[in-house]
Amino acid sequence: MTTVTAPVTPRERVARLAADHIDVLQRGYLADHSHAVAALARLRRGAGREAGQLPDLWTLIETGPLHQTPDGVRPMSESELVRAEDALHVALTLYALHQQSRRSGMYQADRSDRRRGLGAAVRRMMKPGEIDEPLRKRLVRAGTAPDLPALAQRLRDIIVLLRREDIELDYALLAGQFYTWQWPGGADAVRREWGRSFHAWHDKPKDGRPPYAAGPAADTHTTTDTDKDAS
Repeated sequence: MTTVTAPVTPRERVARLAADHIDVLQRGYLADHSHAVAALARLRRGAGREAGQLPDLWTLIETGPLHQTPDGVRPMSESELVRAEDALHVALTLYALHQQSRRSGMYQADRSDRRRGLGAAVRRMMKPGEIDEPLRKRLVRAGTAPDLPALAQRLRDIIVLLRREDIELDYALLAGQFYTWQWPGGADAVRREWGRSFHAWHDKPKDGRPPYAAGPAADTHTTTDTDKDAS
């Protein structure tokens, strides 16, 4: 019996590349490696700004893998490459803002038992069993952004709130959503994903334990340094 493997989509390539980039940055940052600390400081300056505004960041966001053509994968078109590069820029700069001065990794993968999509992250800031309307409206307002730069700017405020509450986010998933957002009909599709994520979050799992126990998760590296971003 022959197994047919679905081709890797551009969105999946963007998500994987974002995960690779952020995993390296996060490990280095939490280990207090000076190059990673400096890289995140530079990336933070691009949060909420268009990719072309800061040439200084071009060397930090390696997009070469998008221009390569692995076996079984078609080359990406020019329009796909532009959208992919912009999606990576927004995801990495927002992550850098989110990670600032945090002692645990703010990028964590979304799982069925531990939701970390944007909608779920916003929902986690609300009291159990309640809907915080100002917070919900922030998410809705982000969802009505007319383009990616406006979306990045509106999400910047949400990311600051998530950082304050030490709530993680799946930036690989988010990078893929930024890619989809830029295509006709893509914003509607992403808004639906955020809505499902918002409603998929539960106050308590079936075993009755708190869904997010205090302290770092098993797959999170930590550091005791809280002052390395002071400069």
